[in-house]
Amino acid sequence: MELTLTRIAKRKDYTIGRLAVDGTFFCNTLEPTWRDYEHGAYKIKGRSAIPEGRYAVVISYSPKFQKWLPLLLGGPEFNKRWQGIRIHAGNTAKDTQGCILVGDNRMEGQVLDSQLWLNRLKRRITEAKSRDEAIWLTIQ
Repeated sequence: MELTLTRIAKRKDYTIGRLAVDGTFFCNTLEPTWRDYEHGAYKIKGRSAIPEGRYAVVISYSPKFQKWLPLLLGGPEFNKRWQGIRIHAGNTAKDTQGCILVGDNRMEGQVLDSQLWLNRLKRRITEAKSRDEAIWLTIQ
């Protein structure tokens, strides 16, 4: 299964995106502030969106959230600098410290119905895993 997150609104305090599943729009996303790492920007702990790239996705138990959630995996440097990047529920940039929130972007700077969209996404990922499909997320 191929997930694609296209960032469409890079604002001062948040980033809005569109998440597609196998090429079809699925829901919106909200992340912390996007930074242009390729041109010298630097990460601010808890307030930076992750770099563009392709990441493997698994579902694992989150001790912080005490539930099973999607987790992004990268190479050793990514896993060291961006440890614990998950896809989870939330509504504003204050609800994320680098993770990706899913929902419906009907209000400026927010995603709504986040738990509903998270459950739908987890179901799609679980179904793909049951078919032995690898799950990938490309962020652009």
